[in-house]
Amino acid sequence: MKLRNAVAATLGALALTLSMSGSAFAAEGQFHYTFQEEDGQVREAALSNPANDSCVNLFGAGADEVPAGYGPENATDSYAVLYLGADCDETSPKEVLQPKGQRATDDMKVRSVKFTTERPNLRLMPR
Repeated sequence: MKLRNAVAATLGALALTLSMSGSAFAAEGQFHYTFQEEDGQVREAALSNPANDSCVNLFGAGADEVPAGYGPENATDSYAVLYLGADCDETSPKEVLQPKGQRATDDMKVRSVKFTTERPNLRLMPR
């Protein structure tokens, strides 16, 4: 009897997991930033529907050997935790952009970002 209840509970949990929308696993929307290429050209880039709870090193700006990206804008439905260091280094300075279009100034430097649906226990940038 206990085995039957355990199997039923497991199957119910699996069905619930499979029925969840993909948005629980990805931030819907875009994250924009600007970076400067080696030849001095300024480029704009965007991440579309980035995964939540995964670190992303920004293209063109995600390594210590190149200038950091700047002017990030979070147009996703998740919080964006910005890191000055690559690989979401917890010892590097970090800031949080709120969901739904919060933009930082060009003074805000960023090399990596992590998206989360839960409000981070960090200082949020004012809107």
